Amino acid sequence: MGNRLENKRCLIVGGTTGLGLAAAKRFLEEGARLLIAGRSVEKGAEAVDALSPVGAARFFSCDAADPTQVGLLFEHTIGLFSGLDVLYHVAGISGRKYGDGPLDQCTDDGWHTTLDANLKSTFLTNRAAVRHFLEKKQPGSILNMASVLGFAPSPKYFDTVAYAASKGGIIALSKLAAARYAPDGIRVNVIAPSLIDTPMAARAVHDDAVRAYLQTKQPLKPGPGAPEDCADAAVFLSSDEARFITGVVLSVDGGWCVSEGQWNK
Repeated sequence: MGNRLENKRCLIVGGTTGLGLAAAKRFLEEGARLLIAGRSVEKGAEAVDALSPVGAARFFSCDAADPTQVGLLFEHTIGLFSGLDVLYHVAGISGRKYGDGPLDQCTDDGWHTTLDANLKSTFLTNRAAVRHFLEKKQPGSILNMASVLGFAPSPKYFDTVAYAASKGGIIALSKLAAARYAPDGIRVNVIAPSLIDTPMAARAVHDDAVRAYLQTKQPLKPGPGAPEDCADAAVFLSSDEARFITGVVLSVDGGWCVSEGQWNK
């Protein structure tokens, strides 16, 4: 479709399904040299196969919340491409099945599991990317995945305190890093989606009450957003078109943050 990422060496962490896979497709269409990472070898193989009509993506199995595995991931990526230009961290979970929920009900396991998978993993990959950019004295782009729930809560249908805290933490981490490393030419930005139709969001996407709520909460389209809505934003923020942009939290939300949202009592 274009060449906005032509020959850029890109790593998408969490690139095997949902938002990450949609971004991987767009990155390849824009000329990126791409490695995708995820925990499941099976899903990685399926993703590489699904992407093959568009371009050649490589896969590396990695638990992004494990410091040793993240180190191996970056060693492999940098060795494969002789460097790195773009990190897009998408990986994360919904912690409901582990015990995440309202503050008074969230379990210790729900809290720690969600924070590890979402915030700790982002810290580990971002740290590795910044260290590489500084060592090579080169500019670079880091893009992180947050959520509107990190700053625009909606407790009627989305009351998960660990998830919200993890996404708010990603925003704070990203803004501080953007400020600290701007003189080094390292850009750090954030995408904050509302409800997007992905496997992780299946519970909400298929809930009739939630879908009715979306009519007034994210009114730009009927129903949830599509992964491609975030993928197009990711291409822009990772490309040289966004060369003068850092520290931005881009809400890809169909109007969520400017709409009240109504529900039946």
